[in-house]
Amino acid sequence: MDQADHLGKRFAAGGEGTGEELVDSTLELAGEAVSPEVVRILESGIGDLIQPVDLEAFRAWNRAKSKRLEDKRMSEAEAVRRFVRDGDYIGTELYGTVRCPMSLVHEIVRQGKKDLRVAGQGVLELDMLLAAGLVKALDLTYIGLEVYGLSNCLRREVESGRVERCVEWSNASIAWRFQAAAMGVPFIPVRSMLGSDTLKYSAAKVIECPFTGAPVALLPALILDVGLIHVHRADASGNAQIDGISGFAPELARASRRLIISAEEIVETEVIRQRPDRTTIPYYLVDAVVEAPFGSHPGEMCYRYERDEEQIRRWVEASKEPETAAAFLQTYIHGVADHREYLALFGEDRLARLKCKAEGGVS
Repeated sequence: MDQADHLGKRFAAGGEGTGEELVDSTLELAGEAVSPEVVRILESGIGDLIQPVDLEAFRAWNRAKSKRLEDKRMSEAEAVRRFVRDGDYIGTELYGTVRCPMSLVHEIVRQGKKDLRVAGQGVLELDMLLAAGLVKALDLTYIGLEVYGLSNCLRREVESGRVERCVEWSNASIAWRFQAAAMGVPFIPVRSMLGSDTLKYSAAKVIECPFTGAPVALLPALILDVGLIHVHRADASGNAQIDGISGFAPELARASRRLIISAEEIVETEVIRQRPDRTTIPYYLVDAVVEAPFGSHPGEMCYRYERDEEQIRRWVEASKEPETAAAFLQTYIHGVADHREYLALFGEDRLARLKCKAEGGVS
């Protein structure tokens, strides 16, 4: 007798038992129906699982989060002080210098949050965390300086042992790990990394697919203690919109216990409601909203401003040696009180030229 027939006969007999008893019975039958076959693990990566997969605790955390529409506006300093702790596992979004949450990362450096574990997919923001000596462990996809070459800060921190663990992943795989956490499942099956040394040095596993017999990689869910995302606009409650490529913002937002949003502008909720299709991050995921015009500088913001190549080249040169990197951080982070003072170092004319370039003008 199969499970459906058994339940059907119970209902036909008068629906005996409470709803709770029926649920328990269903679970018992499900257990009886499990095949004795065992899924074969073909390969296991040798990398550490830096962030444990505790989905039930994550689900309980999300259930306890306030769903009230309330004002979450605050400064970078308050957001980082309240929601980022020493030893946290943090992640930034997007990739390269596009829409990177620089004002938030500057504040993390300014406050000296240490022993951070980091989802390593980025350029300038992660390079500066490394230069400041704040990173203890990395799930690494790519940290470099794009057309300017490899990251001197990453090399120094790993070779010195200050970054104690470095586990490899592909760009796609780390985004899919966020997707798994967002879906509430402990892993996600993909073809990514199969047959590569990237898989060998990751914490993924390869199994024999129980349906086809083909090898499939299982990527563990990645739950962030803190997610940092820079967006084009948000309202005071945290409903956030992104223009242009959305990257993996929806996945990272839903994979974060605590989420800090910085925005080019904070607008009225009515403005958000005019384009609900653009609201990829809903308010109930968000813990803090920070207004940060030019919050991605020296990175770029689609349709808003170009990246500041002069400032990026300045960092590339400074990052070559520990002393010059420290001097750069002193000038542009520790030597200013906040993001507003940071922007004042560049002047309104220079920032206006970056906006003009993004709009198709000639500077």
